[in-house]
Amino acid sequence: MGHISSKASVASTAVITGDVTLGPGSRVLHGAVLDGDNGPISIGSDVVVMEHALLRGRGSHPTTVGDAVLIGPHTHLNGTTVSDEVFIATGASLFPGSRAGRGAELRINSVLHVNSVLRPGAVVPIGWIAAGDPAELFSPDRHDELWEVQQTLDFPGTVYGVPRGTSMREIMRRQSDLYRHVI
Repeated sequence: MGHISSKASVASTAVITGDVTLGPGSRVLHGAVLDGDNGPISIGSDVVVMEHALLRGRGSHPTTVGDAVLIGPHTHLNGTTVSDEVFIATGASLFPGSRAGRGAELRINSVLHVNSVLRPGAVVPIGWIAAGDPAELFSPDRHDELWEVQQTLDFPGTVYGVPRGTSMREIMRRQSDLYRHVI
């Protein structure tokens, strides 16, 4: 089970549940949610998790954050690995199986897609999507090109454990079962 360092701090309105480890000097600000109920979350030292960020561990994809990382407000980190000294700006999303290399930057509302690897020092521009291994950068208007890469990354299998083409009814039945313990 996780451990919160005595040298870390968590705001009174933040929510930490399940298997969460928080290193020394790390700060979790108001409204942030760290959900380690379905898989572990491990956060290194001197990390700032800003307001309303959501971090979620998954059984097959723990969320791991290195040292000296900024996790901006309204971000979503789900089953991802983030190396040291990464900057994650407001609204960025990192999906299961993704990895952000040391010193990478994910700018406002950017996406690191499922099973994609962002090289050390790489920058994902505002609103762009990084997909593939190694990640290729796509502007939002390049959807057809992105789909060519994205469809090989197995989003439904990685995120929901189902083959592509599974009905939303089946996916949501599974999701409902997964989250039944929350209420």
